[in-house]
Amino acid sequence: MEQRIGSSSQPLEGAGFDPAFIPGLTSPASARTEEDGPEKEPEVAEEAEEAAPEAEEKDTASSPEPEEDAAVDGPVFEASDRRARIVADHRGVRLCLDDQECEFRWDEIGAVETETARFGKRYTVTVHTPDRRWYPIEIEAPARSRFAEWDEQLDAVLDAYFDENAE
Repeated sequence: MEQRIGSSSQPLEGAGFDPAFIPGLTSPASARTEEDGPEKEPEVAEEAEEAAPEAEEKDTASSPEPEEDAAVDGPVFEASDRRARIVADHRGVRLCLDDQECEFRWDEIGAVETETARFGKRYTVTVHTPDRRWYPIEIEAPARSRFAEWDEQLDAVLDAYFDENAE
């Protein structure tokens, strides 16, 4: 009787295990052959470095970025504590917790929900997306009296920018 050493299962294929499985998701592999050797690589890198500053100069000259924050004078909601931060303005809603951030444009948002803790000073804002996902963030308020103020500010932003009938 012959026994095999090692696993008999085949390796899995697909986008979950190999991002290159989806065409266009990653850049194509370089067409380097064994004959090229490692000494040919630095030349290509040097050429790319020389061309990069010229391309950056062309990009900045041809497409100046508009100052969005300075031009819009609409309502803004901002609340933060030592770990969490939420900002809602004309661009959308941005949630930050420690070093993690996520940003939602207004067309990506299905609903925004607020909740206050019965006891304590936690103010929870939850952003719901149309694909039935939700992203909550809790902010520790300095005092419970801030809850009403934050609700008014967030309602003003939602009234100004959030369109429920966007679909």
